[in-house]
Amino acid sequence: MALGRHRRDFLAHLPRRPDVLRRRRALRTGRGLPHRTEPAQRPPLRAPGPAPARDRRPPPAHGAGASRVALLLPAPARCVRRTRRRLGRRPPAQGQRGRARPARQRGDGRHPGRSQRAVKPAARAAELRRILEKANHAYYVLAKPDMSDAEYDKLFRELQDLEAKNPGLQTPDSPTLRVGGEPASGFRKHRHLVPMLSLANAFTEAELGEWEERNARLVPEVKTAGYTLEVKIDGAAVSLTYEDGVLATGVTRGNGVEGEDVTPNLRTVLDLPLRLRGKGWPKKMEVRGEVYLPKSQFAETNKQREKAGEAPYANPRNAAAGALRQLDSKKTRARGLRVFTFQVEGPGIKLGIDSQHELLEALQAWGLPVEPNHTLAKDLAEAHEKIRKLEALLPTLDYGADGVAVKVDKRALWAELGTIGNREPRWSVARKFAPEVQVTKLLEIRINVGRTGALNPYAVLEPVEIGGVTVSNATLHNAELIAAKDIREGDWVEVTRAGEVIPQILGPVNEKRTGAEKPYKMPAKCPSCGSEVEHPHDEVMTYCPNISCPSRILESIVHFAGRSAMDIRGLGYERVRALLDARLIDDVADLYELTPVKLLTLEGFAEKSAQQLVDAIADSRQQPLSALLFALGIRHVGEQGAKLLARHFGTMKTLAKASADEVGEVRGIGPAIADAVAGFFAEPRNRKLIERLEKLGLTLRETATATGPRPLADQTFVVTGTLPTLSRQQAKDLIEGAGGHVSDSLSKKTTALVVGADPGSKLDKAKSLGVEQIDEAQLLRRANPKS
Repeated sequence: MALGRHRRDFLAHLPRRPDVLRRRRALRTGRGLPHRTEPAQRPPLRAPGPAPARDRRPPPAHGAGASRVALLLPAPARCVRRTRRRLGRRPPAQGQRGRARPARQRGDGRHPGRSQRAVKPAARAAELRRILEKANHAYYVLAKPDMSDAEYDKLFRELQDLEAKNPGLQTPDSPTLRVGGEPASGFRKHRHLVPMLSLANAFTEAELGEWEERNARLVPEVKTAGYTLEVKIDGAAVSLTYEDGVLATGVTRGNGVEGEDVTPNLRTVLDLPLRLRGKGWPKKMEVRGEVYLPKSQFAETNKQREKAGEAPYANPRNAAAGALRQLDSKKTRARGLRVFTFQVEGPGIKLGIDSQHELLEALQAWGLPVEPNHTLAKDLAEAHEKIRKLEALLPTLDYGADGVAVKVDKRALWAELGTIGNREPRWSVARKFAPEVQVTKLLEIRINVGRTGALNPYAVLEPVEIGGVTVSNATLHNAELIAAKDIREGDWVEVTRAGEVIPQILGPVNEKRTGAEKPYKMPAKCPSCGSEVEHPHDEVMTYCPNISCPSRILESIVHFAGRSAMDIRGLGYERVRALLDARLIDDVADLYELTPVKLLTLEGFAEKSAQQLVDAIADSRQQPLSALLFALGIRHVGEQGAKLLARHFGTMKTLAKASADEVGEVRGIGPAIADAVAGFFAEPRNRKLIERLEKLGLTLRETATATGPRPLADQTFVVTGTLPTLSRQQAKDLIEGAGGHVSDSLSKKTTALVVGADPGSKLDKAKSLGVEQIDEAQLLRRANPKS
């Protein structure tokens, strides 16, 4: 009884924590005792028989580890204390069971079966981010999956749920951001920390040798410094800014100085780390890379576009660039983009890395994808040998490659070699190869009637793969070209892709001719409407004069909805053809009177897709006057000519009242365009169409343009041929960004003709008109006079 009284007195002074109260009940009743496997029963305070030796030992002296409480408690209380120690003083940790479980059930930091009652949401979210990013790196970069899809999905959903319940937990490096966010209204401009340069080209081994000799005259050491050889990915160039190891921004190349911020879209690229691994990376840096679409994914992407009524992409590079500029990042994620990185930039950063091949190794250590076939050559002779091996390898890769980037390996020499005009480095050059040529059979020549009535011949080919793309058609331009190359139906022909984009026929393989081939003659009647065709004496093209020709109407509406025109998403050939066949539309104005109810009468439309198309058409009402002028398909008026007219006249009403002479006074507009514009507005049918479009709410006024430095103000340029580093669109953006204008045709008012490789007839015309001819380097100096 004394023991029980002392025990109660002792326990009454203990803190009233839940675990203590449970143990008090256990000691009082003998039920609910922890860590016991025998049937629950009240145990004796002391086991039968002699007490264990340790119980008989006197407590150690104070100061030698004795408990102050034990010394102050009476003997019965010490007995209770020993009993509690023997029964297991500490309760099981919260969230754990008393008995042992297999490791997978307990959780090892990877399995969601682990109980998280004791883990704070922030800690669990951090742990899940680490696990999921590690799994992403293993799957997409190392190609060595270490987690099943089901397991990954379960952990991913757990992180999504945590972030949904605790919005403050989502960090910039969260894998849930890879799913994509809400659609954006547009892209903001972002200036690169360091300008993104372009590489000059070397098309032969001799040209590569000349490049080395030029560098050796500046820095003789380059001949012994070695060269890093990297497969040059044919994709969309991007600049990735990492701050404290976390992806902060992702920007397109743009004009090299600034690009578009597409960070949400780049977060959906699954092999791009949102947080760097390892250590040694600078606090803030720009990583340069190329986003690409695997060839294996390209065909599926085009299949989906055709199903949605959109035009297929010409090549994987265009598909990658298009995906990056999607306003809805969920659509970008669906494309399956990938990325390779190759360079680090940043003002004043110190990497502590001596060579380019060591930098590639560092990028890999940080978790960034690097093209795996890069190699090191000790000198130019070895570089030639290894480049030949890489050239043979390129067709087997699952991604487009347009050459080999040759870089001086010793990075300390880069600053000594410098750059050319702040546009291309001397320490690197792109070794390009001759375009791939395949031989296939020309089955027949067909005619496509364009929106202006032009009859465009094209070749139907036996399908052949060129550069990872299956080619079954090739343009033939006009009857004169067919005759000049002596191309016949039934010929075996050599086919390539001009600029690695547009399929074209180089010529027939004469030794394969059997005599059964048929020379081609243009038809006398339009194959679409049967009208007699016309052949103007001063043109090479043949035309259908019937403005009601079904093919002309189809092409006109598709052109009107195009990206550079009214930009109506989801309105391609198949849908326009279906709308015409159902007599829901007869011209472009009818598009703005479509309703979801009308569209639901057509096969292939559901409520959601019908509403989406109607919304896209409604959004196009806000397109500026320049876009509408281009969309109307006025003969000779291209995208640039439409911009010149819109900027000069400001409103559709003012332009419609202008005479041909007044239109011709616009800088960059020639007589042919002036006559075509005046003739268009003189037609009653066209004036009636413009009135309808105005009543339907379209914008007939040009929007104001941003102000800034305008070194090319009031100057007009025409671009011809393939420029060394700039694409045609990049050159146009550069000129317009500097205040200049770009025209599609030459006149005496043209400031200069920008000439690239294979310039064509425009070069001869420029010489005859006395128009100045400049190259890309001169254009860059004029557009950036301070660089």
